[in-house]
Amino acid sequence: MPATTSDREIETLAEFDEVVAARATLAGHRVQAVDLTTRTERLHRAEVEGAIFLGCPMDPQAAADVRARGALVFPPVPGLPFDPYRGRLYAPAELFEGLSSEGGYAATPDARAYEWFQRTKADGDVFASMLRAVHDDSVSDALDELLVGDRVVGVMGGHAMARGTEAYEGAARLGRTLARAGFSVATGGGPGAMEAANLGAYAAPFAGPMLDDALQLLAKSPSFTPSITDWADAAFAVRERWPGGGPSVGIPTWFYGHEPPNAFAEHIAKYFANATREDGLLARSNAGVIFLPGAAGTVQEIFDNATPNYYESRGEPTPMVLVDRAHWTERLPTWPLLQALARERSMEDRIALVDTVEEAGRAIERLG
Repeated sequence: MPATTSDREIETLAEFDEVVAARATLAGHRVQAVDLTTRTERLHRAEVEGAIFLGCPMDPQAAADVRARGALVFPPVPGLPFDPYRGRLYAPAELFEGLSSEGGYAATPDARAYEWFQRTKADGDVFASMLRAVHDDSVSDALDELLVGDRVVGVMGGHAMARGTEAYEGAARLGRTLARAGFSVATGGGPGAMEAANLGAYAAPFAGPMLDDALQLLAKSPSFTPSITDWADAAFAVRERWPGGGPSVGIPTWFYGHEPPNAFAEHIAKYFANATREDGLLARSNAGVIFLPGAAGTVQEIFDNATPNYYESRGEPTPMVLVDRAHWTERLPTWPLLQALARERSMEDRIALVDTVEEAGRAIERLG
């Protein structure tokens, strides 16, 4: 059987050593963001024709040698606050590194990547545009690898939902219910409803009042405004008090730079291109999407999800559950239009409007 792309990807030094020891060849492999500065001799001995090295630090002579023997080498790009060739999703501690320093959030890789994006996105530099595209494609590849075989439920909702509110608590309990039911919880990765659902998934393995206690601690810093540093500090304090929480996925974007990622998503797929991020989140929610109350962004996500369900362009329609009848029929009357679109289509039996988050979890199971 021919090797798949994932079989040929090498993303850690341990994988590199294993492949070279077992096969003595890197031919046809893609070595992705692995520091090879201590592997010069092994590179020299291995067959490398057709190998591709993506952002791998290595001795200059080693780089020249593998090029001469038929490898393609994309060297690391100096001075960037991110690695465009990364082989893994982000972790909260990585994006928020330096949060406790004097510079606070502004000193973190997350803030510095946003600053770079703001500086380069409108200057017409094709190289910067290419770096963003390569980074986002690398993130998509890592996200697909993470979610293989998972039943993923997307939870959408507004970033303005404050900690300490009933709505925030409900979203957290929803995330915990979904995680305990065996679903992988995926959100837009930001504050508000998104953070609450990721928090719920983080709380899933804990018995007792852990979630109630965590909600009380977080309520002391209700919003990421005016201080992202204080808001993020509170989240990391919860993680420190209750280490080893359950995994979930956050898929945020630097497009909304004022909106930081939340620290409760164990795996963070952060994108520069918001359109890629939004479509990717919905496309990967193969077990359905739950839409909590939100504003323009959440309305857009509802119809971004409805369109492929309507045309069945991704195959069989996936469940869509809207939570809070008054919100979606009176404040932002999205439900009547969704219902009209679904009428006499295969998606008609895959949509639901419910009043509570408890009903939402049951509806996902019922419609799936």
